[in-house]
Formats: sequence, structure tokens, C-alpha cells
Amino acid sequence: MTFVRFIHFIALFWLIGGIGNTLVPVYRAWFEEELLTKAVLFTSAQQNYGTWLLPGVVATGISGYLYAGVLDMNVISTGWLAAIGAVWILQIFILLPLLGVGLRRVRYLVLQAEKQGETTEELRDALADNAPLVVGVLIIISVLVITWLSVFKPF
Repeated sequence: MTFVRFIHFIALFWLIGGIGNTLVPVYRAWFEEELLTKAVLFTSAQQNYGTWLLPGVVATGISGYLYAGVLDMNVISTGWLAAIGAVWILQIFILLPLLGVGLRRVRYLVLQAEKQGETTEELRDALADNAPLVVGVLIIISVLVITWLSVFKPF
């Protein structure tokens, strides 16, 4: 059990590192004026999304279910654990893909505008679209909800 707890603990750090490594460049890029800086920040955010955030969410969910299994907890009849599973599925199938699409779209448009040497109308529209910012906040809120459910076990 101690080994499984350790693995889950490491997966949690991987997830939190992924959130920070991905969302901090996204937030910073939205306030930058220079296209080259935006391109570097979005490239960094997209690389961190695939290297840290996505594997961190998957590893945390799988190791959490493994840890619950080691503790002989019923995932379905334990209400707070079922709620954690629902939030995790929301992260995997809705929030993370939305963030990935938004990151790729803006990054490619920034690179395209940099190649042309001017800001395009598509890039202005993409930067006006705050979807990656909103989805990033929702990912943070979902992690806080999971933390609250696992600490307080309300039902």
C-alpha cells in the first residue's frame, strides 16, 4: 500500500507541475504584445501540455483508482469517490481536449503571423477568444473540487 500511495503522490506532483507548466505560459502570452514572445510561450505551453499536463491527469486518475482498490473501497457506492471519477472524466474528455485545441490553434496562427511579418485578422480573433484561459481556470477549479472531495469526503 505504501508503494501505491507513493506512486499516487508522484502522479499528483506531475499533475500540478503540468498545470503550472502549461497554464502560466498561456496566461503570460495573452498579455504579451510581441509575436515572437507569444510564439515561444505558446510553443512552450503546447509542449508542456503533452509532456506534463495530459500524462499527469491520466497518471493521477489511474493511480488514484489503483490506490482506492488497494484500500478495498467501492468506487461506485462510495459517493465522494464516484464524484471524483466524474470530475476526472470531465477533465479527460472535455477540458483537456478543449485546452489542447485552443493551444494549437493560437500557436499555429502566431507562427503563421510571424512568418508573414504582420498580425493577421485570424490571429486577432484567436487572441480575442479566451477559451484556453477559461478552460485553464476550469481545470484548476476541477482539481480544487477533487481535492476538496478527497479531503472532506462529504457523501
